[in-house]
Amino acid sequence: MTSQTHDQKRLDWEIGDPERAWTLPSRYFFDPAIYAREVEEIVHKSWHCAAHASEVEEPGQFVKFDIDKQSVLIVRADDGEVYAYHNVCKHRGTQLIQERRGQVRQMITCPYHAWSYALDGSLKIAPRTQELKGFDAGEFPLSAVRVEKYAGFYFINMDADARPLAEEADGAEEAMRAFFPDLDDLVFEEEVDMIVDVNWKTIIDNEIEGYHFQLSGPVHKEISRLIDFKGYSMTPHPRWWDFKGPPKKVEKAFGHEIAGAHFQTDWFYNVTLWPMTTLYTFPYSDVIGTFNKMPLGPEKTLLRFGHYRPRARKPGALSRAVIDWFNTQLGPEDIDLNVMVQKGVHSLGFDQGRYVIDEARSANSEHLVHHFHTLVYRALSGDTTPLRSAEAAE
Repeated sequence: MTSQTHDQKRLDWEIGDPERAWTLPSRYFFDPAIYAREVEEIVHKSWHCAAHASEVEEPGQFVKFDIDKQSVLIVRADDGEVYAYHNVCKHRGTQLIQERRGQVRQMITCPYHAWSYALDGSLKIAPRTQELKGFDAGEFPLSAVRVEKYAGFYFINMDADARPLAEEADGAEEAMRAFFPDLDDLVFEEEVDMIVDVNWKTIIDNEIEGYHFQLSGPVHKEISRLIDFKGYSMTPHPRWWDFKGPPKKVEKAFGHEIAGAHFQTDWFYNVTLWPMTTLYTFPYSDVIGTFNKMPLGPEKTLLRFGHYRPRARKPGALSRAVIDWFNTQLGPEDIDLNVMVQKGVHSLGFDQGRYVIDEARSANSEHLVHHFHTLVYRALSGDTTPLRSAEAAE
């Protein structure tokens, strides 16, 4: 058996008619070889939300973004531009910065041998290299990473040939601005990291289907009481998807009075940009959340929940309650569900199941999961042809 044939057999899956299709085989959720291919073809070739613009407003302000074994610095330079660099010294490969956020003065200095780089990435100081034969500091700038501003956030991509994010996520910014009125004027509020023994796709599968919402744990049922599921919609687009639900008429949410509270929207709104960046807000919350699923291995993922508030006001009691509820109740309940799935896919009694997809693509349908799996399969199979809107809706 040739290597190519062996790899194709490992990846084999029939996309099929969504209403009759079988899910991705279990091996997609733990096979080290498939995971290695995902890192190469998906993680390293996709856009990732790294920082809000407000986090790098001043020269020298930086945010460090790590994913898989890659570390990237996003920094504003003296010329006012925002740059992204691989977080590594060009001398011996030392990681330059360990802090998640911060501000440097004038230069980024390696902690090992004090090679120092200007904020535009150029090497300015390299001790004891003046007498080296043929040494040219101009040959050792920091390695640049693609960075683009989109919907108030900076995204990075390690693929120099990647399509612009505005093309990849065409229509997403317009959609989210209807629910995020303060998107451009946010400041960082808090961040919570959780490492779970689960494949990154398991996390996304759970996030993007409404089937379990009214059927699983008590916390999901609690949020369901705020959402009018008759108007709930889940819409796939070629490289992004969103789901939203109008509010029920209630006087209290998350234990607090709604009257007089500030909030982004009274709707439940969630938008995911391929492959693993989510922005969301819960009903009556005055914060916008970011949710990055960051693979650490075939069965280990860092979940990073960031919350950003309008610059003009701090979260009120209701919004604070939403954040605490998410961090201490909904998040852990979802993680428990994901861990149970991850354990189950190893069973000899299971390989593939049926998507529950109805013709109406209702609130209880799993059509977004099928859409996501299709994008995964296409990426791993080398099919980079962009989906059309009509294909995404299938």
